[in-house]
Amino acid sequence: MTEATVMDLANGALTVALMLGAPLLIVTLVTGLIVSVFQATTQIHELTLTFVPKIAAVVIVLVVAGPWMLSTMLSYTTNIFQSLAAFGH
Repeated sequence: MTEATVMDLANGALTVALMLGAPLLIVTLVTGLIVSVFQATTQIHELTLTFVPKIAAVVIVLVVAGPWMLSTMLSYTTNIFQSLAAFGH
């Protein structure tokens, strides 16, 4: 296994991890920002108010983007297992 192969594997793993994590993180960030603006304007500072919308938004994103996330992860894993024999040489 050469250095280029290891770098390609690491690059692919990081790319897939960013692709799978980005939708959840972006939605959580935007939801948190909207709730924070709402709390600042209404001066309601309830700690549990931030968690419920974030959890609901993450569940919605998982329902909507879940099949795409699963197919992306499965295709990457399948490619890794198919090229496993080439890694030994």
